[in-house]
Amino acid sequence: MISLKEVLETIDMLSLQHLNIRTVTLGISLLDCIDTDFKKMEDKVREKIVSKAENFVKIADSIGRKYGIPIVNKRITVTPISMLLSPFSNSSNIKDVEGKGVKLAQILDSAAREVGVDFIGGYSALVQKGMTPADKALINSIPNALSLTEHVCSSVNVADTKSGINVDAAILMGETVKKLSELTSDKKGIGNAKLVTFANAPPDNPFMAGGYHGIGEHECTLNVGISGPGVVRSVVEESKGLDFRELSERIKKAAFKITRAGELIGREIAKELNVKFGIIDLSLAPAPFTGESVAEIIEAMGISSCGSHGSTLALALLTDAVKKGGTMASSFVGGISGAFIPLSEDLGMVRAAERGSISIDKLEAMSSVCSSGLDMITIPGDTPPETITAIILDEMAIGIFTNKAVGVRIIPVPGAKPGDVVEFGGLFGRSVVIPVKKFGVTEFVKRGGQVPPPITSLKN
Repeated sequence: MISLKEVLETIDMLSLQHLNIRTVTLGISLLDCIDTDFKKMEDKVREKIVSKAENFVKIADSIGRKYGIPIVNKRITVTPISMLLSPFSNSSNIKDVEGKGVKLAQILDSAAREVGVDFIGGYSALVQKGMTPADKALINSIPNALSLTEHVCSSVNVADTKSGINVDAAILMGETVKKLSELTSDKKGIGNAKLVTFANAPPDNPFMAGGYHGIGEHECTLNVGISGPGVVRSVVEESKGLDFRELSERIKKAAFKITRAGELIGREIAKELNVKFGIIDLSLAPAPFTGESVAEIIEAMGISSCGSHGSTLALALLTDAVKKGGTMASSFVGGISGAFIPLSEDLGMVRAAERGSISIDKLEAMSSVCSSGLDMITIPGDTPPETITAIILDEMAIGIFTNKAVGVRIIPVPGAKPGDVVEFGGLFGRSVVIPVKKFGVTEFVKRGGQVPPPITSLKN
């Protein structure tokens, strides 16, 4: 039986602690849209997305109002688009295949606009062990595809624990990030906010830019990404003087309640849409608003500035407690499920960068105990693509050795130097440009090939 105390706690979560559902994401399979006639395929893709999602936003908003819990984003994921390019990959003109990819991106963008969602993910390729001509064409097309569209997000999985790291693909991604930054230089390179390079990319991730609809998924699936940094920060602030065990227990209990609310809403939306309910992603996802910061949770534990010594342990405790509480609340936990530490989307992180307590090295260390990787990191615009590739490779190594999902979403800001403040606006917030090491890595990166999987990959 629900007690009056629990009711009052939930009301506080909503009214005082900014509890919301960060995203509900509708996954749509496009496998039945594949056709050797490109025009027919374009029509099939558009028609399927619009028909499956035409009432999605209306239903999500209605159910959010019913329970009084805001749903911040409504999103769509689709089958990796490189698969749709496969029928044309035998063409001797690779530029033609790349052009078809850009056209498909524009179809996705138009469909997303028509149904009213915030983003559509799945302009993706899975190349952890090798690249088909279609995969390579899609990667080559990413700069044009993302610079010409507003809602389309792209991800490329270049590594996983069982396969190792495809360094050739990572080299392409370093070049892709650099080119996309140049093509969106009038917007401070913001195109890269819609692009992530992954290791161990989950097929049911509801968050962008890494979301895509996996091959083993249902025809249509509703996945939910919860939030709640404000709730957890409040719990931590009320737990001064408690030891780590008791602090972990209180965070776990808060995560339990947040997860319950998220699953309730997700199941009801799925029922109304007549699609399968998929998973709850437990990730604490910050936003560039007061009270929505993961960095502030770390500081509330007693660290004066996020990134200082002790921050990695604080983040590890937080991530573990959230996962334990969430898995007690739901049997359908998936996606990334960790704590996100994006630089530009977290006001506390930005302040820490301004104070000098956050560096790219410290963010890399902290990423070893959470699941977001290096996220929304702004770096100088003159950073060479080989350095970007090396940063990607370092993070991919963490992913395959810890057997967890990590990504790199990095933004070279044209014309910017270390210490510059960059205003992106909206959910992308503002950021501080942080330095990267100037020492050469070209000879190392250009070795290419495949990094073998770690010995841990042989575990049953």
